Amino acid sequence: MLIGIDASRAVTRQRTGTEAYAYFLIRALIARTAGGAYQLRLYFNQPPPADLFPAAPHVSERTIPFARLWTHLRLAAELAQNPPDVFFTPAHVIPFVYRGASVATVHDLGYHYFPEAHTPGQAAYLKLTTRTNGRLARRIIADSQATKADLQRFYRLDSQKVDVIYPGLDPDLERVSDPRTIAIVLQKYGIKPPYLLSLGTLQPRKNLARLVQAFERSEVPHQLVLGGKPGWQPASLREAVQTLNPAARDRILLPGYVAEEDKAALLSGADALVFPSLYEGFGFPALEAQACGTPVLAANSSSLPEITAAGALLVDPLDVDALANGLYNITADQQLRAQLVEAGYANVRRFSWEKTADAVLQTLEKAASS
Repeated sequence: MLIGIDASRAVTRQRTGTEAYAYFLIRALIARTAGGAYQLRLYFNQPPPADLFPAAPHVSERTIPFARLWTHLRLAAELAQNPPDVFFTPAHVIPFVYRGASVATVHDLGYHYFPEAHTPGQAAYLKLTTRTNGRLARRIIADSQATKADLQRFYRLDSQKVDVIYPGLDPDLERVSDPRTIAIVLQKYGIKPPYLLSLGTLQPRKNLARLVQAFERSEVPHQLVLGGKPGWQPASLREAVQTLNPAARDRILLPGYVAEEDKAALLSGADALVFPSLYEGFGFPALEAQACGTPVLAANSSSLPEITAAGALLVDPLDVDALANGLYNITADQQLRAQLVEAGYANVRRFSWEKTADAVLQTLEKAASS
């Protein structure tokens, strides 16, 4: 079976959730299909780095650059001229004109809950493409039961058409125990222990404005590190920080994007990961922290209770006092911290890219044969 895969998102070096999903899943699919009955054809909108994916006899690449509307024009033309047995997009969008067997992953529908976190044009496009994918795709993959429920709620998709397949975790991500390694990375970003860490694109739905208010109220003696590249409306976060008293404001650090190679050390050195996001289709940072033995404070909404299981202290993300109490408890209660670490290690064993790839292959086979 020839599987065509939109690999354009995997080229991004500064990977956030969707890009990491595409990169690690494609790597796992290459490994799991070696020597079998599958051929993989990867489509790129720019030349990929030579070492992006391992060379394999069952994998071919098509680089088809195009200035604008790459998916709906250039990729669509390639699929029409040389159709695979099934087409898979790891990031929402199937070409509007494509009518072959296809599968799309839908990561989240946060734009329905927080449209202000997107430009009007972005929100309209996301609604249009998700609706179109729901109609065109033979199967839909959702990252979580929460996302599946949203697809049924907003687009009335047949539950039998949607397969919940959890993403995996970077297999190289584990706790860093060498204090010298941690110290070198902390110096790189200007971080002074003890510190609390937040990871993710700096945008309103990450709820960072309430987090900094809660940090001020909690009076914990930590630095608060908000790692991530700026997203939509970054000025709102800067304004929230400026309203704090000097003692709290001076202990908030925005170091920008955190390189993948530094993530394990930053998580391992943190007293806790704080992840009070208003909406997540999955929530990679919470699991990454658990894999590094770091206690997690997370929102009690969307997919996060499902994904973190018993390995996180869950709080109402809209309640600043609840967030403040959570920050205090997760830093001061040593018994709670130990329980969260143990439960976190147990929880992450549920997730691997090998399991994800095997389940995705089953979905692709169903789509190709339906």
